[in-house]
Amino acid sequence: MIHDLDASIRALIRRDAVNGGDVEVAFDAPTREWAAKRSQPTVDVYLFDIREDVVRRRVQREPLRDDEGVVIGRRRPPRRYRLSYLVTAWTQRPEDEHRLLSSVLHTFLPHEELPEDVLEGSLATAGQPIFLTIGLPPPPERSIGEIWSAMGGELKPSLELVISAPFVLAETRHAGPPVEEQPRFTFDGAGTSETRSGRPRVVPGGGEDQGPEIEETIVAGKDDKGRVLTIRTFDR
Repeated sequence: MIHDLDASIRALIRRDAVNGGDVEVAFDAPTREWAAKRSQPTVDVYLFDIREDVVRRRVQREPLRDDEGVVIGRRRPPRRYRLSYLVTAWTQRPEDEHRLLSSVLHTFLPHEELPEDVLEGSLATAGQPIFLTIGLPPPPERSIGEIWSAMGGELKPSLELVISAPFVLAETRHAGPPVEEQPRFTFDGAGTSETRSGRPRVVPGGGEDQGPEIEETIVAGKDDKGRVLTIRTFDR
């Protein structure tokens, strides 16, 4: 899933942000050593954090249907993960870097989800939206300065791109055949029948229900497999 997401991000940036220009899209850690070896304008999209998106977690199994719409199995829903990227621009002039960052921001801001026409691999066939945000303030427990210090790099203007992507699980439970007729019961003749009349319902506060009197019929017996069945019917 992660490599498919990288390919999807690269496709969107190349198509809309750099518009086919001679700009590389990389996913390397922007350390000093890496920056010293860079030889062409680059948009770096560094993945620095992965954790489950518990806000969007679902637990109820999803039905799997055949071409006729019949449920043939059930599977666990995809587990979503939040992937945080540090987006930076690298050129010879700060002004050019700012233009690249502005172009990247302009590319992602109109979208609340990654466009379907740039999705790659498993993301293209999952049938799930790929949510994204860009440029939001980081959570209180994390600062951008700490990330740069951990990499040993120099602080640069950057954007934080956060994407919530599904990780599809392959586990599937097969479903039994669909019910196509109403249940039928056959008694062996040894059952009992009892008829009672009254107002069995109770209204709030402990009083008796003053509604119309109903008649209750209870039929009990065993079916042809020896199972005890009780059927209650009400006639008004």
